[in-house]
Amino acid sequence: MFKIILLVIVFAAALWLVRGLRRRSEAKSGERAEKTPPQGAEDMVRCAQCGVHLPRGESIMAGQEFFCSARHQHDFRRSR
Repeated sequence: MFKIILLVIVFAAALWLVRGLRRRSEAKSGERAEKTPPQGAEDMVRCAQCGVHLPRGESIMAGQEFFCSARHQHDFRRSR
């Protein structure tokens, strides 16, 4: 009986150790990933009409303003 309990304790300790090492490894790789932006990341811009945030590549730019749709661009011009 003692051998079984000892085996369970050793197995649990090994599992705990492996999980701790894995967390440290993931934390270090996460720090590296934060320093460099992911490939394909774009700046987010705000629609001047409704305030929705969207990627710059999907927005419509008119002058210095960004819009989420042609309709919002039209409405914005009309309100000025």
